[in-house]
Amino acid sequence: MHDTTAMLIELGTVILGLGVLGRLAGRVGFSPIPLYLLAGLAFGHGGIVPLQASEEFIATGAEIGVILLLLLLGLEYSASELVTNLKTQYPSGAVDVVLNAAPGAVAALILGWGPVAAVALAGVTWISSSGVIAKVLGDLGRLGNRETPVILGILVIEDLAMAVYLPILTAMLAGVSLAGGSVTLLISLGTVGAVLYVALRHGRLISKAVSSDNAEMLLLVVLGLTLLVAGIAQKLQVSAAVGAFLVGIALSGEVAEGASNLLTPLRDLFAAVFFVFFGLSTDPADIPPVLVPALLLAVATALTKIATGWYAARRAGIGTRGRWRAGGTLVARGEFSIVIAGLAVGVEPRIGPLATAYVLILVIIGPLAARWTEPLARRLTRRPAAPVPAPAPEAEKADAVRTA
Repeated sequence: MHDTTAMLIELGTVILGLGVLGRLAGRVGFSPIPLYLLAGLAFGHGGIVPLQASEEFIATGAEIGVILLLLLLGLEYSASELVTNLKTQYPSGAVDVVLNAAPGAVAALILGWGPVAAVALAGVTWISSSGVIAKVLGDLGRLGNRETPVILGILVIEDLAMAVYLPILTAMLAGVSLAGGSVTLLISLGTVGAVLYVALRHGRLISKAVSSDNAEMLLLVVLGLTLLVAGIAQKLQVSAAVGAFLVGIALSGEVAEGASNLLTPLRDLFAAVFFVFFGLSTDPADIPPVLVPALLLAVATALTKIATGWYAARRAGIGTRGRWRAGGTLVARGEFSIVIAGLAVGVEPRIGPLATAYVLILVIIGPLAARWTEPLARRLTRRPAAPVPAPAPEAEKADAVRTA
């Protein structure tokens, strides 16, 4: 009874605090994500008042938050749009890998951590945070912008690439044989391929089976199906977030619209819990020793992500302002980077604090970059007005005569 009471008090305090912070961010006019993260730091391990009773519940809520963020993102687009984006955006995906994975790999080698840690840190710096970016796009009202499909195309390529990258990294970290790693990789690729096939070929049947005029039944079925698929995907070495995204892709029409309206408030609640949990799981004492290298790496890869988004949007025929918005939106790193760092800690313990500080910096800068990259670029590139030449003396006399 005492534990339950303490958990309710802590949860009530956390959720009420999130509401106050969200309202404050709305008054100022920027995303509340950085405030949620700082609140998590203040009440996590090593913080001002560490939470105890509700930590396990918040951890579960954080997982649900990522799943709902990606589900709602998937509901915005159909399976055919996803395939079209993948076909048109794969060169941008290749540029994304080269520009953003290379700084992490180079940094690990310079620090003397070895090739396996270099592969891990390359993943940390490469992958953008789909969860953070989905929240930012919603907060800024940009889901209908022309550059948004380009951003989503990059995110989808990255998330699907995780189905290949994570099994390879896991095998390298465990020293598994090539045969064992290949089996895990084939299972991952087969799972993603099967779900994509079902979404493309039988999406209408799935939508029809899920459809209901009763809002309660629709909510329960869509949420239950999403959690089930996400769990199975995680079990088969594929990200739960990717599984949730593919469920959203498979649903279309009125079902997608109705599910989106019902799940949006739930997504916002659990997404806020996710960002708080990210802060809760970070010990502030671990950050100062690695702050300088993390900051240098964050600045370098923020610029490479902006370049990636700019290039991808230009290929899609987006105007200059949209190119800068696309680049700024892709800056944030988050959940996947932390997962990768957590896997690599057993091989190189120093990668954990560095990745945590790095992600924390970019998950705070990311929403700000999404909002201010385009206005700042416009201001810096604005051409000064040409000076008006002074009239010649003869012209002044002629004007005076005409006036007289």
